[in-house]
Amino acid sequence: MLKWLFKNRKEVSNLITETDPMKKFLVVGLGNIGTEYDDTRHNIGFKILDALAEEEQFSFESDKLGSVGSFKHKGKSVVCLKPNTYMNLSGKAVKYWMDKENIPLDHVLIITDDLNLDFGTLRLKGKGRDGGHNGLKDIQKILNTTTYPRFRFGVGANYSKGKQVDFVLGKWTAQENALLKERLQRSTDLIRSFIFAGIKNTMNQYNNT
Repeated sequence: MLKWLFKNRKEVSNLITETDPMKKFLVVGLGNIGTEYDDTRHNIGFKILDALAEEEQFSFESDKLGSVGSFKHKGKSVVCLKPNTYMNLSGKAVKYWMDKENIPLDHVLIITDDLNLDFGTLRLKGKGRDGGHNGLKDIQKILNTTTYPRFRFGVGANYSKGKQVDFVLGKWTAQENALLKERLQRSTDLIRSFIFAGIKNTMNQYNNT
């Protein structure tokens, strides 16, 4: 009996610590730390990962360069990261956790807000420009490439001239908040699809929905 228990304990341990890089993914939600940034448009990356953590029943723990949690999905190991470097230095945290967990670039998914998309619009791409987003700018600089998967969540552009910063750092309106729950669920479904079904299938199913 003791021999059987020991054998199964080793098997569980192997499931938790995945060594095959092709079965590992890194999902990064961009945002700024601090309570003043909670529920702001710029922190949608954090909010989506919090929704995913609730659904998958894992928690985030403070670790190097961010808060980190993990879960399993259909045989894949998923590391989730909320960088604590502030938006403008996001690349440092992404690179550190890619290297630490030995995760290939095409298995990294960056979640960010996007002013160029209407509120709640979801768009997944395998490459692209930074679009003026400081988090993506730093990731591009640190990784030295624009070819990495990014999931953009539309926050709209309902602001007057010169008020862009105030808008992205502003809180969701009551109308937006009423719609967010469904949009967050759709976003977590997109993440799971990216992990299991791949980027092309996920783009076809979720983009602009």
